[in-house]
Amino acid sequence: MPPAITMSDESSVEVAVPKAGAVVGAATDPHLADENPFEEMMARFDAAAELLDLDPGIYQVLRHPERQIIISVPIQRDDGAVEVFTGYRVVHNTARGPGKGGIRFDLMVTLDEVKALAAWMTWKCAVVNIPFGGAKGGVVCDPPNLSDTELERVTRRYTATLINTIGPESDIPAPDVNTNERVMAWIMDTYAMHKRSASQGVVTGKPIELGGSLGRREATGRGCMIVTREALKHLGLPLRGSKVAVQGFGNVGSIAAKLMEQEGMTVVAVSDASGAIYNPHGVYIDDAIQYCRDHRFLRGYPMGEEISNQELMALDVDVLVPAAVENTITRRNAGDIKAKIICEGANGPTTAKADRILNDKGVFIIPDILANAGGVTVSYFEWVQNRSGYFWDEETVVERLGANLVKAFGDVLDVAQRHSVSMRTAAYMLSVERVAAVHRIRGMYA
Repeated sequence: MPPAITMSDESSVEVAVPKAGAVVGAATDPHLADENPFEEMMARFDAAAELLDLDPGIYQVLRHPERQIIISVPIQRDDGAVEVFTGYRVVHNTARGPGKGGIRFDLMVTLDEVKALAAWMTWKCAVVNIPFGGAKGGVVCDPPNLSDTELERVTRRYTATLINTIGPESDIPAPDVNTNERVMAWIMDTYAMHKRSASQGVVTGKPIELGGSLGRREATGRGCMIVTREALKHLGLPLRGSKVAVQGFGNVGSIAAKLMEQEGMTVVAVSDASGAIYNPHGVYIDDAIQYCRDHRFLRGYPMGEEISNQELMALDVDVLVPAAVENTITRRNAGDIKAKIICEGANGPTTAKADRILNDKGVFIIPDILANAGGVTVSYFEWVQNRSGYFWDEETVVERLGANLVKAFGDVLDVAQRHSVSMRTAAYMLSVERVAAVHRIRGMYA
């Protein structure tokens, strides 16, 4: 695969580039308020809660994360200097099962972002009906400026500080932005040394040799393909020949593009942080992936016209797959989008105000908490395999992933049609009601 700097699992944000509408600006500028990730998540939650006539007490419980942890992560750099990084871990809700969510290493990690992503994980796990809650973590650091040894020290110190928070029955991390299988192996080893436990289930997204699952690396991109296929079927659009543009060509975007191509769709444009490539006859995805392996970025790829990411977003295609970072579709560019279907490979690529514009245009949006839930679904499969000590072949993983996501798509579509709401609102209604139902059954401990 191309040298994406993350191997996405629960989250599908893939490239560490500056995000549109940084949270600092959103906190102070009312014109950017729709780009604060936590407020974006809460706007969708509030809409679903109102339609569900959610009990005020449960509403308050679900608005607030169970735990918000801010820690110092001091390490000794290779030159002997001591540097202290800031780390976060947020557990949003564990009513349905252990917290589940990735760990990202990035200079732009904020508490608001981590809170939003943790809540998204709660809804994502509920919408595909797997027995996990939501969690997320991160360290504010710049991995390209850390040696491998320094990165390992950051990982192990972060893990050791959270040793009583994470665990296979409480909070299960996974890869995210700038973390990968190797980082998960360090976390697993650190946990094992402290707990004197050989539990493989403390993390997912591990190397196969340490109990990782076959088919996990491709799971999020495969999930995007599956739900897109279902959306085309629902809308009566042909699968073969449907035109697709993919914004973000890391692990999720490149795999989604490759699998969509294999299904007969024509991927006419792909992009990464360096820009976009457009070919009206179709980009040959394997060739583009190999070019990225050799050159790191798509810039200069000769088999198409170079265009900007914004031009890609406005292409006249059947399917647009935003699979890069948050807030790429805003009120400023939503009106330019011509795609009939948007499949949100990334978390939070569309702001609430952009949603309203797109809904008015009749765009069929497959929301992030459904579209990119393939990763956490196979993470659940990995956790199940770890706990049973019996591992499935890749064909079984792919078959069970497909069955799970087809059912989830049908469940969300049913809610959307019964209540005459968008797929996003329906997905939130379904997931919030599932979590709320468990709270009603369990009651409140006092």
